[in-house]
Amino acid sequence: MKQKLKYWLLLPLCGALLWFGLATYQTSARLVDDARVLHILNRLSFGATAEQIDRVKQSGIEAYIKAQLSPESISNSPKLEKHLAKLDKLNTSTSELYKKYVLNKQKRESLSPQKIKQINKERRKVYQQAVEANLARAIASPRQLQEVMTNFWFNHFNVFAQKNFSDLLVGNYENQIRNYALGNFRDLLGVTAKHPAMLLYLDNHLNTAPKSPGARGNAKGLNENYARELLELHTLGVDGGYTQADIIALARMLTGWGIDRQGNRGDENGFFFYKNRHDFEDKVFLGTTIEGKGEEEVEQALDMLAVHPATARFISYKLAQYFVADEPPNSLVEKLASTFQETEGDIKSVLDTLFHSPEFNDPKYYHQKFKTPQQYILSLVRAAEIANPNYNRLRGMLDRLAMPIFLCPTPDGYENTRSPWLNPEAMLTRISLATAIANGTLDKEDPVDITKIEASLGSNLSAQTKEAVNKTPPRLRAALLLGSPEMMYR
Repeated sequence: MKQKLKYWLLLPLCGALLWFGLATYQTSARLVDDARVLHILNRLSFGATAEQIDRVKQSGIEAYIKAQLSPESISNSPKLEKHLAKLDKLNTSTSELYKKYVLNKQKRESLSPQKIKQINKERRKVYQQAVEANLARAIASPRQLQEVMTNFWFNHFNVFAQKNFSDLLVGNYENQIRNYALGNFRDLLGVTAKHPAMLLYLDNHLNTAPKSPGARGNAKGLNENYARELLELHTLGVDGGYTQADIIALARMLTGWGIDRQGNRGDENGFFFYKNRHDFEDKVFLGTTIEGKGEEEVEQALDMLAVHPATARFISYKLAQYFVADEPPNSLVEKLASTFQETEGDIKSVLDTLFHSPEFNDPKYYHQKFKTPQQYILSLVRAAEIANPNYNRLRGMLDRLAMPIFLCPTPDGYENTRSPWLNPEAMLTRISLATAIANGTLDKEDPVDITKIEASLGSNLSAQTKEAVNKTPPRLRAALLLGSPEMMYR
């Protein structure tokens, strides 16, 4: 029988190495010739693999960046496509999901308790398959930058899957974001603004003109929730120069933007504009008078917001923070904002500017971004090249690390900086999970191959970690590497 690795045997050793490494890593990391290859892969993907490193060294960094910026040029993995095809709920239309799983009082009273239990079980599968698809793509898709940017934009336009019936919609919502993740910001903004997941999460389906005949039931008047977050979190930023009057004006424009739960009047995702709930009076928004024409008022407002200088800077700051440093250099933010405005929000052009900037390529920023729990767990699976991970266990690991997929309750999404995630309890949990992964808990109990992990770390492996690994019994070495300081950073 295989020896089972006991977590407690490794915790003291990993803990000592981890805290020593976290304290000294910034000054001890040694840069060698392939450091930029590792830097590119660690930032443009969910973690370097030995195979990726070899491929990029052969084809060149520029070829890799160019291909990743054009995901349509990269053939998808047949194995991944086959896996996704088995997730039968994944491509079900939102209207069909409404009909099957959203039970109003009348429908619920007509069904037996056993039938309701069965429907609820099937409904849970919709969310579970959306999570599995998210993890499978992040791990196995060769279009890694597209997945990284899908993750970035989902957090930017965050929705919470446990509010109302958003659990049925997050998979479709994420797919819509994926389609525009490297496109134009205005298109992405428009897709999120009309998606039922967003309208449900931020209560715009309740937003009606106070005296309209459509203001009945729960929809009792003006609701500013979505308008406020649209300005503060999605476009201009908290210091973007808007006022409370602008929030109210935008909320009035958004009256009537709702959801068709019957599935016969709305667009393909279930968005529907209720004219009888809309405020048709003229509004003044950001100093501009917008005529009360109905649904197109919001489109005009989104046009204004998408090209606003404050939006350009806000988005550029977040991208620089995500890809370069928790406190990004202002020079880089200004470059990105300039490209954003010159190209009217072309995301691919902004990223191209970022990846070729002196700041992004400055060695002082190499391997200095602390991984979020999601980035960490995904990078372990990729580094160990676990071909068929247990997705239920992966999801459970992220739950333990307080970063469950699609379940951030606040509209600002999960943070990507170090301070929320670096604390003693979280580090011990990471080490425990790294040990479990090394022992084969994700791959039919087969221990991972240490040579693959070592190759994925390359020159990032510090002298301290090498010494500790060499002094450790062979069966513990993979766990030590997966729980090392080097694996905590990207």
